[in-house]
Amino acid sequence: MARFHETRRSPVRATPEFTLFAAPPSRTESAAPDAGPRAVELSKEPWRIFRIVSEFVDGIDAMRGVKPAVSIFGSARTRRGHPSYAGARKLARQLAERGFSIVTGGGPGVMEAANRGAQDGNGRSIGLNIQLPVEQAPNRFQDLELHFRYFFVRKFHFVKHSSAFVIFPGGFGTMDELFEALTLIQTHKIRELPVVLIGKAYWRGLLRWMRASMLADGYVAPGDFELFHLTDDLDEAVELIDRCVRHGESLEKLRRELSRKSARARR
Repeated sequence: MARFHETRRSPVRATPEFTLFAAPPSRTESAAPDAGPRAVELSKEPWRIFRIVSEFVDGIDAMRGVKPAVSIFGSARTRRGHPSYAGARKLARQLAERGFSIVTGGGPGVMEAANRGAQDGNGRSIGLNIQLPVEQAPNRFQDLELHFRYFFVRKFHFVKHSSAFVIFPGGFGTMDELFEALTLIQTHKIRELPVVLIGKAYWRGLLRWMRASMLADGYVAPGDFELFHLTDDLDEAVELIDRCVRHGESLEKLRRELSRKSARARR
């Protein structure tokens, strides 16, 4: 089940637990003594459904009232001295100062930087941690710390509770989160939310390939490239998110305006 606790920078860390369903039967109760490993595993499948449901329910209950919230993604391997770490911390602080909650994966690297920036800006700092074979150590800058066993439930909570997504450089997990958001927006499964890519040098190669291969072969449409905004300017990212989410301005109009402003600045 999803486990969570919430703190407000207090030395006492409360850790409430929610048990919505009875525990699954033990190995001896759920399978005959001579049953093989596969039979034992299959006997547990129905109970796994209850664990999955509990992660949905506990997460929804814990995250009521966090909106407007911005999910910030990026590599767990980013070191504290790296520009992306400083950038994520600064961006999160600026968003927190404007009233946004900050949601991350709860781990080190860019996630830690963003949670830290949220606390710098006296905003709400939330981490959606995941149980991994090599245990992810939760960073210490979370006010609300949730723990999930299932990736797909965790991803559901990122999408459900986010008003915008910011993507810093990262690896497979970051790419998964980026394309998950773009797919849901492209297919109208969620409304169009701001998706901001930070770091032109990092993302340029991927975008070039997308145009040369995906677009050229007709696998995406030209308009799909309007679903995200690429920038190196943190102030620009904050302005776009704030005006779109809190003031209801058109994302398409804002992107054109900011692109013109950026072009004038380069002259």
